[in-house]
This record gives sequence, C-alpha cells and structure tokens, in this order.
Amino acid sequence: MTHLRIGGRAPDFTLVSHLGDEVTLSSFRGHNVVIAFFPLAWTPV
Repeated sequence: MTHLRIGGRAPDFTLVSHLGDEVTLSSFRGHNVVIAFFPLAWTPV
C-alpha cells in the first residue's frame, strides 16, 4: 500500500473516463488537477 503525504506528489495512474478513453495523471503535468471520489455515486442502490 502506498501512503500519500500532504503536499506530496501523487503516484501516476491511468483510469477510464466517462467517454471510455484512458486518462493518465501524468498527462496533466504542469496543470492543476482536482481528483474527487464519490463512493456509490454512480451505482444503483
């Protein structure tokens, strides 16, 4: 498990966007990035 530190650099990762395209964190280097996680937000309950 990787532990992140406040102000530290996030590890690079790739996710699939809502359009089905792969998006890699490092492709945004030099830009501000906000990552938000909404557990269960898009799943029927």
